Amino acid sequence: MTEVIGIDLGGTAIKLGRFREDGTCIESLTVETPQPSIPTAVVDAIATAITQLNTSQSKIAIGIGTPGPTDAAGRIARVAINLKDWHDVPLAEWLEAKTGCPTILANDANCAGLGEAWLGAGRPFRNLILLTLGTGVGGAIILEDKLFTGHQGAAGELGLITLNPDGPMCNSGNQGSLEQYLSIGAIRRRAGKDPAELGVMAQAGNPEALKFWERYGKDLGVGLASLIYILTPEAIIIGGGISASAEFFFPAAWTEIERRVLPSSRVGLQLLKAELGNQAGMVGAAKLALSLVVSC
Repeated sequence: MTEVIGIDLGGTAIKLGRFREDGTCIESLTVETPQPSIPTAVVDAIATAITQLNTSQSKIAIGIGTPGPTDAAGRIARVAINLKDWHDVPLAEWLEAKTGCPTILANDANCAGLGEAWLGAGRPFRNLILLTLGTGVGGAIILEDKLFTGHQGAAGELGLITLNPDGPMCNSGNQGSLEQYLSIGAIRRRAGKDPAELGVMAQAGNPEALKFWERYGKDLGVGLASLIYILTPEAIIIGGGISASAEFFFPAAWTEIERRVLPSSRVGLQLLKAELGNQAGMVGAAKLALSLVVSC
């Protein structure tokens, strides 16, 4: 049976897993991201970890999720957020030279979307979007079972759509982006508390926390309404650390979707919580690697 390696490259840790084509994870490994996380050091660390997982040294396909945009061909890491000096790094080429294994890259949020579509909450659907709510707000679009990244590979930045044209400035250069209302930093700015604390408070029935999550859900619903009209997905999957409090903001988000979106554009639509947690990126990277096997 075909095997591949999926890798989730983060600022503090690198998660790797060896998977069969049916999605079974045979073995996994987590190593620390070298500090400083310059490209050559990271590539060396990944290559060493791959050797530990691929003891037979067979020609096994590798997929990598990187914390930033890649080129359309999945060869170059354009920028890697939270990694030092990553600009147009030919990561696939470098790893192929060190391991002899065909390699492909994708943005980490796109990998999370692929993972949820393959083995997580998105399994029953052919058309879905994933929104990751965390330090930033990432997104992924799956259309007819395929990851959609646009003609230059940069599509799916769902957190950067405009929610309020007069809102806070965003690192992207936009103003009032969805990220400025839904990220961890946005929650701290708006509520003066961390999401986890607000979740505990809401669980205890605190009116202030419950009111905050209701307002949060409304903002999420407003942003999703625009995406639904454009993409008409079968499912919207919400992941990231903030999704731990989904039970407190999903009802308000769904109410807003029903109010703003015509029934014809949301037939059978489901709003779901992601299932794979912090393994989604690694799983999706493995699915990405399988595309190399199929194309060979």
